[in-house]
Amino acid sequence: MANPKYKRILIKLSGEALAGERGVGIDIQTVQTIAREIQEVHSLGIEIALVIGGGNLWRGEPAAEAGMDRVQADYTGMLGTVMNALVMADSLQQVGVDTRVQTAIAMQQVAEPYVRGRALRHLEKGRIVIFGAGIGSPYFSTDTTAALRAAEIEADAILMAKNGVDGVYNADPKKDKTAVKFEELTHRDVINKGLRIMDSTASTLSMDNDIDLVVFNMNQPGNIKRVVFGENIGTTVSNNIEEKE
Repeated sequence: MANPKYKRILIKLSGEALAGERGVGIDIQTVQTIAREIQEVHSLGIEIALVIGGGNLWRGEPAAEAGMDRVQADYTGMLGTVMNALVMADSLQQVGVDTRVQTAIAMQQVAEPYVRGRALRHLEKGRIVIFGAGIGSPYFSTDTTAALRAAEIEADAILMAKNGVDGVYNADPKKDKTAVKFEELTHRDVINKGLRIMDSTASTLSMDNDIDLVVFNMNQPGNIKRVVFGENIGTTVSNNIEEKE
């Protein structure tokens, strides 16, 4: 088997990815399917961390727009990400993967507190680490969490697993049949063109720390493995395209 392009990855899943066709809540069978995909890649010796959004359970911005205090709304969303993390951890354990959940808000009865050194040791020992509760502060998205944690654990790449979206386009492909997919972009391109792959804070963190970002369709079985081994699927965002060719 060829050598992997990425040996340590952080997979960013949206909360909606855990909801299945319903779009809200948690569909256990869907989570189990994702867990098996991750387990297959992990079994090849790839070190894996996860960040999962909470949008299937709660969205802070609409709640704030409806009159809820934004800080409280965001903290509520952080708790939703912990719920998703615990469910994913259980599904990974069921397929034989030793897993740890670390949270940015202390809740030691259900998860470890986030400690960078401990997270690195878990990865080195072959455990999957799931980061919950964002970065522990309001106003920061789980995209920013993914970029920050990827930098802290020195990940080779962030894998942005999308539902039914196979990359980054210059327009919405569902609305515009002439939309063109980008195979490669620089982080600077993403920021300058206003491409909403991640929020601007997350994009800047990824650029400053020279972390590749791969946007791909997670609904196609085997795609995580394909990305890890360098197959040209989805859209790859990096600092210098020419250097990586």
